[in-house]
Amino acid sequence: MNFIFISPQFPHTYWNFCDRLKKNGVNVLGIADTPYDQLSYQLRECLTEYYKVDNMEDYGQMYKAVAFFAFKYGKIDWIESNNEYWLEQDARLRTDFNVKTGVSFSGVKKYKSKYSMKKYYEKAGVPTARCHKVTKLSDAKKFLDDIGGYPVIVKPDNGVGASGTYKLSNDADLEWFYNNLPNASYVMEEFIEGDIVSYDVITDSKAEPLFESMTEWPPSIADIVNNELDLAYYTAAGVDEELKVKGRATVKAFGVKSRFVHLEFFRLRKDKKGLGKKGTIVGLEVNMRPAGGYTPDMMNYAHSLDVYSIWAEMVAHDARYFPEPESHHFAVYASRRDKYSYKHTHEEIMAKYGSSIVMSERLPSIWWGAMGNYMYTAHAATEEMAKEFIAFIQEKV
Repeated sequence: MNFIFISPQFPHTYWNFCDRLKKNGVNVLGIADTPYDQLSYQLRECLTEYYKVDNMEDYGQMYKAVAFFAFKYGKIDWIESNNEYWLEQDARLRTDFNVKTGVSFSGVKKYKSKYSMKKYYEKAGVPTARCHKVTKLSDAKKFLDDIGGYPVIVKPDNGVGASGTYKLSNDADLEWFYNNLPNASYVMEEFIEGDIVSYDVITDSKAEPLFESMTEWPPSIADIVNNELDLAYYTAAGVDEELKVKGRATVKAFGVKSRFVHLEFFRLRKDKKGLGKKGTIVGLEVNMRPAGGYTPDMMNYAHSLDVYSIWAEMVAHDARYFPEPESHHFAVYASRRDKYSYKHTHEEIMAKYGSSIVMSERLPSIWWGAMGNYMYTAHAATEEMAKEFIAFIQEKV
């Protein structure tokens, strides 16, 4: 089996995907723009061959790289990056090289468009916030009348993370948005007061789960990005039963086959007309790639397993051979920003939590906006202990 892994060097932990593929007998071929000698030793050991392009945004260069591998190694069985930024390009390459193991270029729209997602949630029987495609100001005002007024959320219809997302609370905010409307397709959604929980799953070729996990996120990543707030979140020891049911139904409705995906939901903080009672799980959006940052590693720490192996076994054998773990924990992430002064030093943190901390590092600059400048990730036996860890890390002077 020939697997082309796009951008396997970022995030740096993604070498684990390549390593587990190789251990399952897969021929792993890498394409990226990083010089070969700057790849990690672990990644270089996993790759049969590496093709460097000057610019990964240049489709002609990417096409040429895949064509070279196809000529040298024969039929390409998989093309994947596991990275949201490259989803459309991955799909275009699959289509052009007749690779059937992932979504085609024509089919990627239902995964990338936040507006188009709504009908699949409806098919799954999962309620979602009412949504409007941003067009004329008069149409926006009619939508506001229909949903009972402000606040609303506006965000790119085809966007990555919380970039370009705003909360509009009054007419002045609405006027500002329309006066500064970016040259991109936007959607407007009714605002929901809820906590964000994600259903993270690796599916087989029948859209059945081989692995399931739940992560609790802050209520507004957009506020964290726009206001440069501290980020903290945690992967739970188990999966809420309602989330599991609605997550599985959503996977089926979208036809998510043979993928590692990240589905986001709201848990309502109070009753919401048309959506449900307090505590109800409501659909937010589907991301057809693993959760961002080092969250896959947090799943490993929380569940005492190896999601990279489970994913590779799915690719190679359409099955899971990795056994269920005997223990579960919480894995908690807390970051800091250079602009703030914190009460506890790094030395104090390590003295108190050193035996529990599993990752501690300065983050790549591309993540600073959403994830902070420096992060700590630790084991926690309970949710209360996870919250205590966050409070200690992020307590300010």
